[in-house]
Amino acid sequence: MIDVTADEAAACVQDGDLIAITGNGGGMLEADEIFAAIEARFLATGHPRDLVLVHALGIGDAQERGVNRFAHEGMVRRVIGGHWSWSPRMQDLARNNRIEAFTLPSGVISLLLRESGAKRPGLITRTGLNTMCDPRLGGGAANDAARAAQPLSEIVKLGGEEYVRYLPIRPDLAIVRGTYCDERGNISCAEEAGDLDAYAVALAAKSSGGRVMAQVRETRKRRDCFARLIQVPGILVDQVVLAPNQPQTHLGGYEPGLAGLPGAGHTIASKFEGLSLPTGARAVIARRAAREIQDGQSVNFGFGIPGGIAAVLSAQERLQDIWMTVEQGLHNGQLIDGPLFGAAAFPGAIMRSTDQFDFYSGGGVDIAFLGAGEIDAEGNVNVSRLGQDVVGPGGFVDISQGAKAVVFCGTFEASGLDARVHDGRLEIARDGRIPKFIDHVREVTFSGPAALKNGQPVIYITERAVFRLTQDGLTLVEAAPGIDVKRQILDRMAFRPEIAPDLAQMDAHCFVGDAIAAEHAVPEHLGVGHA
Repeated sequence: MIDVTADEAAACVQDGDLIAITGNGGGMLEADEIFAAIEARFLATGHPRDLVLVHALGIGDAQERGVNRFAHEGMVRRVIGGHWSWSPRMQDLARNNRIEAFTLPSGVISLLLRESGAKRPGLITRTGLNTMCDPRLGGGAANDAARAAQPLSEIVKLGGEEYVRYLPIRPDLAIVRGTYCDERGNISCAEEAGDLDAYAVALAAKSSGGRVMAQVRETRKRRDCFARLIQVPGILVDQVVLAPNQPQTHLGGYEPGLAGLPGAGHTIASKFEGLSLPTGARAVIARRAAREIQDGQSVNFGFGIPGGIAAVLSAQERLQDIWMTVEQGLHNGQLIDGPLFGAAAFPGAIMRSTDQFDFYSGGGVDIAFLGAGEIDAEGNVNVSRLGQDVVGPGGFVDISQGAKAVVFCGTFEASGLDARVHDGRLEIARDGRIPKFIDHVREVTFSGPAALKNGQPVIYITERAVFRLTQDGLTLVEAAPGIDVKRQILDRMAFRPEIAPDLAQMDAHCFVGDAIAAEHAVPEHLGVGHA
């Protein structure tokens, strides 16, 4: 292990290197001093160029940091990313075919790096079958440049069953981050908000004959380090960059409660005390979705509108009755919404994200609440390509295919929708400009027919209507009080859904005024799930 500066580390990056990085939106485990040094070298010299960048989770601040550091024409030629929204500049390069853009499920990328590091024949899994990741449906190629390139996967049959085999990834360089290391390069993430896939990223590079760079806040003597808190052993580490001003997240500083450290007390109470209760349409959706949860269930909440459900449950004093997880590896705790989604204050456990994805693949989630960008008559859902932008599925595919039941949460329309609640009724003050219930989704990130075949219950909740997936297709089962079913639901869909003969009214409890904190008034039936 050699101590180097960030500039010295950047000088070691070669043209054409395949670089695997770890991190998560909000700055979690983001080695941004190394990224910034590589960017500065490219801007000054034009090198390194033609890089291949691999990242499982979204990394950056949607402006300058994280993946944005690599988003310069000529600097990268290919990106394999799980989630792209935190780098609009990289999305722009993909949209204009300046790079080969591939999107794969976050869990697939992390687990593929682990399998590649163990020199196994890639990742063989059912995750991604019948979705945009299936090689028969594009194989994750997100633009014309990617579609013209070599595929990343193939279909194989084992025991008569179909699987996707994602081909091995052999990084020339891995860039990881920790809190501190000892004199032999053992890297600890003890004071980080997550472990993520740092070990898998490092292992994949080292076993491929590549190099591993680690950024840490400080160095410590071996006797001052806890062996059980080492995430990346020094045998895998080639270079360490000391970054004394390294923040824990983009919020700055270090908060012990985010790392789940004992004795953290209430140091972050003022910053993270309670999730913000959702308002407007998001509040209606979150309240209705909360009715689907039964006590004792293992629950996953996705990013976006589903993130508001945890706040509703907290106000209803029900969080302690369920087991929550998010794909970044956290179990329970006080989930944090917004740009820092994936972290939690005072988590009960912090696992490697690779272990968390194994948990999801094994059916560890009873019910998952995920967003929905587009929905069609077959119950297919698209979240991976919205408008002209490559978004990527993140953990959506891993979670939705592994969960015992799925609830999709989203507004009925997008862009400009103004929905208000008043006296237990819903009023649409302004319609959205973009329909979400369309003839055919742009990309299949979730397959309705596959869910039916597998016997997986699926519900779609909006602010004005609730649908279920049945053998007859999407079926309207509930409508909001105050809504004209024909004019404000059916006439604004590109297809005609089935209508349940016992079409019900959404519970008036879901339409409490935003200014009224009545979440604790839980009806008796609220704990009865419908999934």
